[in-house]
Amino acid sequence: MVSPQNPHKKENTLLNEYHRLHLVKLATENDERIKVSDIEFSLPRPSFTIDTITYLTEKYPQHEFSILMGADSFQNLPNWKNATQLVERCNIFIYPRQGFSIDNKLGARIQLINAPLLSLSATYIRNCVAESKSIRYMVPDAVREEIEKGGYYKK
Repeated sequence: MVSPQNPHKKENTLLNEYHRLHLVKLATENDERIKVSDIEFSLPRPSFTIDTITYLTEKYPQHEFSILMGADSFQNLPNWKNATQLVERCNIFIYPRQGFSIDNKLGARIQLINAPLLSLSATYIRNCVAESKSIRYMVPDAVREEIEKGGYYKK
C-alpha cells in the first residue's frame, strides 16, 4: 500500500506519490503474491492506517486484513491514531530490526516474521543515492534504473 502522505513525515520530504507507486510496482512486478495498491490516494490526507483499515473492511467485508511493519514502527504504534482500535481489528506481523525490541504495550496479536535480519532501510538507500553511492543489490535493478533515470533523491 503506497501512502500519499504519511502523517509522521513532512509532505515536502516525500517523493511524489505516483513516482513512489511506480517504484513499488517495479519492485514487485515479478512476485505474483504481492498486489500493489493506491487505494489511499482516494482517501483523506494525511493517511491514517485505522482509516484505511476501516475503509477496506467496509468495502471488502469478506476479507481479513493484517498489518506488516518493522519492529521500529511497532515501537511507535501507541502514538498512532486510534492504535487500540487498530490492534483490536488487525493481526500484526513484525519484521525484526536491529536495535528495536518488541514491547507489546497494547496487547496486539503479533507474529514475528522469521526472516534474515538486514541492516538496510529506505532512509539508508535514499541517503546513498543523495551521496551518489551505488544502491546495486539493495533494490531490484529495475528500481535502481528508474531512480537513476528520474534523478530521484539527489540533493
